Amino acid sequence: MKFDTPAGSNPIDQLKVIGQPADRIDGKLKTTGTATYAYEQNAAVPDAAYGYIVGAGVGKGRIASIDSTQAREASGVIAIVTYENAGPLAKGEFYVARALAGPQVDHYHQAVAIVVADTFEQARAAAGLLDIRYVAEPGSFDLAAAKDSATPPPPAGFGPPPQTSVGDFEGAFTAAPVQIDQHYSTPDQAHAMMEPHATIARWNGKQLTLWTSIQQINWGVRDLAKTLGIAKEDVRLISPYIGGGFGGKGTILCDAVLASLAARHAGRPVKVALPRPLMFNNLTHRPATIQRIRIGANHDGLITAIGHESWSGNLRGGRAEAATASTRLLYAGANRMTRLNLAVLDLAEGSAMRAPGEAPGMMALEIAMDELAEKLQMDPLQLRILNDTQVDPEQPTRPFSKRQLVECLNTGAERFGWQQRNPQPGQRREGDWLIGIGLASAIRGAPTTASAARVRLDRQGVITVETDMTDIGTGSYTIIAQTAAEMMGVRLERVVVRLGDSKFPESSGSGGQWGAASSTAGVYAACLKLREAAARAVRIDPQQAEFVDGQIRAGSQQVALAQAAANGELTGEDRMEYGDLSQRFAQQTFGAHFAEVAVNAATGEIRLRRQLAVCAAGRILNPKTARSQIIGGMTMGAGAALMEELAVDHRIGFFVNHDLAGYEVPVHADIPHQEVIFLDEVDPYATPLKAKGVGELGISGAAAAIANAIYNACGVRVRDYPITLDKLIGELSYPV
Repeated sequence: MKFDTPAGSNPIDQLKVIGQPADRIDGKLKTTGTATYAYEQNAAVPDAAYGYIVGAGVGKGRIASIDSTQAREASGVIAIVTYENAGPLAKGEFYVARALAGPQVDHYHQAVAIVVADTFEQARAAAGLLDIRYVAEPGSFDLAAAKDSATPPPPAGFGPPPQTSVGDFEGAFTAAPVQIDQHYSTPDQAHAMMEPHATIARWNGKQLTLWTSIQQINWGVRDLAKTLGIAKEDVRLISPYIGGGFGGKGTILCDAVLASLAARHAGRPVKVALPRPLMFNNLTHRPATIQRIRIGANHDGLITAIGHESWSGNLRGGRAEAATASTRLLYAGANRMTRLNLAVLDLAEGSAMRAPGEAPGMMALEIAMDELAEKLQMDPLQLRILNDTQVDPEQPTRPFSKRQLVECLNTGAERFGWQQRNPQPGQRREGDWLIGIGLASAIRGAPTTASAARVRLDRQGVITVETDMTDIGTGSYTIIAQTAAEMMGVRLERVVVRLGDSKFPESSGSGGQWGAASSTAGVYAACLKLREAAARAVRIDPQQAEFVDGQIRAGSQQVALAQAAANGELTGEDRMEYGDLSQRFAQQTFGAHFAEVAVNAATGEIRLRRQLAVCAAGRILNPKTARSQIIGGMTMGAGAALMEELAVDHRIGFFVNHDLAGYEVPVHADIPHQEVIFLDEVDPYATPLKAKGVGELGISGAAAAIANAIYNACGVRVRDYPITLDKLIGELSYPV
């Protein structure tokens, strides 16, 4: 099926199941500990040996020698794989990092060996007996030091163009009577998901099966086959439950590759789970940025020039952090410029992390907007509203399919009590605490990708949905079940959903805020096929058939849905593809973030007191699971604003705080109150369900709202994240 005209009225619009706050159908499995994650597939693979991966001990250099004599003689050891016996390995199409070092070491903790033994303890002990000698080489580990060597990256399949230009930015900025020209920085950040990267690999002849934690099954099959030099048809990936991904499990990484190699050498299945330090230094992360934002405006607040430049670093061949993405679309302004710059760094690969581009970019842009408002002596809320646009600022003939940014801002301002804000910083006080509130706009793309599904009807009237879509904790099982239940006219409990197996039809996968909208559209297409087959089976005109309360109806005819499968199971399978609507209309999600903080006037300690997000993201398929997604994004935004920072050792080249003791993330006590509001919206240009993704909108802008609240509280403007008390305390004045 091809979606190339705006959606009209269809069965989804009944909203009997879709749009309702259904509990997650996988919730009981998660809360009782019976959901089986990748490392826990003991029933499927009862005879697995254990693999332990050894990471490189230098940040840049080469392996001079590997002596595995003692390790091979250790108790329980079955096999050891290094570059010397691994065979040729290519790289996949998405990540540039090599899964196995040798002889060159590209970054600290790049895998140099995997040791396989009968038990985990034996594998770990034997790994410690490997004698690996390195020759260290000078490396580049400091973005600030490498900034001047950065160059525009080549165009990539993801993110904005490296450079954009509309009008005469330099001339308009120079002529603007009011100007902002500031630099901002964001640090390296870790995904730090609860479930570590883990894989069980089993060979059966040339057939390779992996139980692995991965967001994009289709990418994983493609990239693993290419890396190992085998046919895609010989690879099966299974990933029914995933304990968090945030972009860090987009496709296969070293756990999958090395488990596969180890299982081949051991002649039996091998299971691998990465220790936390390897998750931080071996895998991907959100790379640091240095950003320069220049905005010129008239005295009335209208933006006449807006420019955004960003510098980030990566392994050679890697992608730039797309921090300029939101600036291209968020505000009006005739004269515009964005520019990405990429330096080569010898740190672990920088890649996608929740809202790549928008999250770090808006951490800078939305502070700059507040700084411009202050120069103009204007309410930051009104400045944003004044510079709203209903067309793509770079292509004024291209309207937005839906854009309710102003409505989000006004709704949030009313609910949060924005009118009570004192525009003069440092004026509201409660004892030793200075109180402030801040806001930020939010924008995140609403892409869709092709997605397929298979839907089956059995003699009991039970609907089974099969698709290789994954659930990374976002509620995919539930919204897919809701889609099928709505389309087939049955109760939610009459739907069984099977996900995360490459044997199933290829879906969009989870990532890029495209998963929910795309995968449910694929289920919609498959259900249309099943509806037609079911109607014909009971001799009802498919064009007249209605599917209601477990029945097929047309006029005076009324037949139980189960009767359609009386002579055997019926199947509907289809793939949703997309036309040019996304080129004709700018498709984005919008929101507004508000935050209230308290800053201790004596110590600089920061307390986040409340957060509000108002979102416009098309039809909300399940307000309960969507709310959880926004709250998760807001919480990550709080972490980015106040605590998350990978500390880089610039001498050796590694992230020092490579565990959850040193890398701080927010906990419940850090964020006492969060509220989410969804505006009523359907977007017929998005999908047949008129829905968009929402999982990454919750982080976009959240950190900047907190930064602006801190400035309103104490009058200290911090432009280098995270905002910690040491960056405030020297600027605070405490009355004696």
